[in-house]
Amino acid sequence: MSKRQKNLSVSAEALRKAEALCEINGLKLTKLRKQVLKLIWRKPGYVKAYDLLDELKKIDPSAKPPTIYRTLDFLIENGLIHKLQSLNAFIGCHHPHEHNECYFLICDSCQKIEECCSKKINNVVASTSKNNNFIPNKVTFEIAGTCQNCLN
Repeated sequence: MSKRQKNLSVSAEALRKAEALCEINGLKLTKLRKQVLKLIWRKPGYVKAYDLLDELKKIDPSAKPPTIYRTLDFLIENGLIHKLQSLNAFIGCHHPHEHNECYFLICDSCQKIEECCSKKINNVVASTSKNNNFIPNKVTFEIAGTCQNCLN
């Protein structure tokens, strides 16, 4: 299977998960939201908001920055994508039901991003926050380094 075919397959599966999640939660996955989600999943690695806007303008020339940012906010809030704070970029979420337990391994060499999930890390963050009388509203855990492929 080629890389493009694999991306399209992953994109289709992500869209099915997104539709199911929205249906369960009584949310509307509009045509625009679907299109942006597809654009995110079709890109290998991460994508920036203005790159998404450029792609979206090919489909809808009237698209503006607020359009893309509102759509990205919806997708993030509902666990369908992640924002990588260190890169100011977005990736699809492989585990929408475990969205808050994810962390990322980011290769500085090839820019590959691995999404990982850990209840243990989530528990440590919750415990540390509670012990310090702190209520987190966003937690992003990103680890920069070098992946195995780049080490070889």
